[in-house]
Amino acid sequence: MTHALTHGELAALIKGRAGISVDPVDLERPGATFEEFGVDSLALLGIVGELENKYALPITPGAEMSKTPQDFLDAVNASATTGA
Repeated sequence: MTHALTHGELAALIKGRAGISVDPVDLERPGATFEEFGVDSLALLGIVGELENKYALPITPGAEMSKTPQDFLDAVNASATTGA
């Protein structure tokens, strides 16, 4: 990945993988959890797979178990800089 994954991109991935529309601004809210948006670990696993395929880069193991959008973005973006 040449840039950090954003809340907007995450919202688009959630829509594409889980069919759930989420406002990126809501994902940025401190304390926001995937549970309140109806996004489960299976949806996050699909997003991880899509990112790994798209960027040919492994994502930190366990990213799909993130409880919050910020935790997920931190894990994914750390993977981009460290190569997981």
